[in-house]
Amino acid sequence: MSRGDRTISAACRCGKVRLEISGAPILRGLCYCTSCQEVGRRLQALPGADEVLGRDGGTDYVLYRKDRARCVSGSEHLEEHRLKPESPTRRMNARCCNTAMFLDFTRGHWLTVYRNRVPGGLPQPTMRMMTAERPNGVDLPEDMANYRGLSGKFMLKLLLAWLAMGFRRPAIEGVP
Repeated sequence: MSRGDRTISAACRCGKVRLEISGAPILRGLCYCTSCQEVGRRLQALPGADEVLGRDGGTDYVLYRKDRARCVSGSEHLEEHRLKPESPTRRMNARCCNTAMFLDFTRGHWLTVYRNRVPGGLPQPTMRMMTAERPNGVDLPEDMANYRGLSGKFMLKLLLAWLAMGFRRPAIEGVP
């Protein structure tokens, strides 16, 4: 799987579920949309679950190309959480230890991995997205770009990654 780039292992807390991801991330950012907040609260409420939401209500994510990610062990422990049955967005949780693993927009070409699943050595986040939906009373610092919705920069990075993939939308290898 290696493309001469760094290959990382993103594992659940007990180690039964493990993803292998090669190459540099597309981007790292924080999302404040109501969907991420709602599912984050649900996942955090599971017995023994780890934190998904930051103190300010944001979710720290690292985006990778789907063609560079695969589940190498424990896929039978993955369960999906959708806000609505027909939603194209599913958040995958490792039920063996209630660890939120990643978000899969099934119509997209990228994999959104929860930051606490990715080992160190990552660049700092570069943007906060969907800040218009952040919790009431949360003031955000100006230490990075704060976008009320999805930014053009975000969309351009996704488009460039998709172009590099030949406009394919692969499934995540090894994930049901």
